[in-house]
Amino acid sequence: MHDLIRTILAFCVVLGVLVFIHELGHYLAARWRGVKVETFSIGFGPPLVRWTDKVGTEWRVGPIPLGGFVKPHGFEGPDEATDEQKAAWEPGRTFHDKPVLSRAIIILAGPVFNFVLAFVLFVLLFATCGQPIPRNEVAGVKAGSAAATAGLKTGDTILGLGDLSSSDVAAIQKQVASEPGQQTTIHIKRGAEDLSLPVTLGTVKPSSAQAKPIGQLGIEFASTPGAPQSFPKAVVSGAKATWMTTVQTLDGLIQIITGQHTARDLGGPLRIAQMSGQVAQYGFASLLSFMALLSVNLGLINLFPVPILDGGRLVFYLVEAIRGRPVPKKIQEVGFQAGFALLAGLFLFSTFNDLSSFGLFKWLSSLAG
Repeated sequence: MHDLIRTILAFCVVLGVLVFIHELGHYLAARWRGVKVETFSIGFGPPLVRWTDKVGTEWRVGPIPLGGFVKPHGFEGPDEATDEQKAAWEPGRTFHDKPVLSRAIIILAGPVFNFVLAFVLFVLLFATCGQPIPRNEVAGVKAGSAAATAGLKTGDTILGLGDLSSSDVAAIQKQVASEPGQQTTIHIKRGAEDLSLPVTLGTVKPSSAQAKPIGQLGIEFASTPGAPQSFPKAVVSGAKATWMTTVQTLDGLIQIITGQHTARDLGGPLRIAQMSGQVAQYGFASLLSFMALLSVNLGLINLFPVPILDGGRLVFYLVEAIRGRPVPKKIQEVGFQAGFALLAGLFLFSTFNDLSSFGLFKWLSSLAG
């Protein structure tokens, strides 16, 4: 019960902060460009709490913490607005009347704020706790990976791999990378017991045809905070960490899209909730690092050129800027419907992956048998 409560609280805090910062970007950019914001909502469903501020924005907190939205005044546009909505428009403060650059800035600000949040979290982490130093303890095992097949568990301590007797994380990673598809033995300590588990390392095909495949074990190492850094050094380290996280995340997504990585690596809200609870038990520093990673993911995903996402709207605005007039409404509507169908499919697929990784379907099949 204690683990369940920690998982739920950590999930709500992590996702709530990320969504709030994303929507705050849209909100502040709209105010900056002279657009009134009608609604600022965190969470979906009937509002648990709502209030209206002095500038006329209604703030809401919903019961389902899976997202949020900001509704600019006049976002619907003249072609789709009702007569009642048009009568309520305040001249000069509507979204649709603003130049395409202002509209693009408002849409772009959400993902940008996610990258800014990641940078701030990394700087805060490095300035207060230091840059994390990985240690040879398993903090997580990827479902379906070589490590999962071999029977590695969270909390195991890795003592060596094959002929490598070193427990240094960098040495272990180097050894794994150099042996794609190889059968070897991983030496661990589990509690007071020393174990040697046979393992067949996974293989990752690089994007370049000339590059060699690399081995993969499929675990996440725990880390220990280093010495706190000075603020200037923390700023530099934070910028580097944000950039490297962005590159690695984008590379991972590209590998899934191109088939170089299995789509089963896609996780959904249940996986995020599980990982939030697991990371929370390692302390505040680990939780900050996890939030920074998720914030980069959220920023990148929202920039994808899918019509229902921020990136898709930015594509429409780019076409409008080039053509000198908006993209036809029919094309936008079809694009939004296709985008919604794609995201709904990804949500269902990732949830299926989550439930599979939890062993639900194996349990159900055992009951049926």
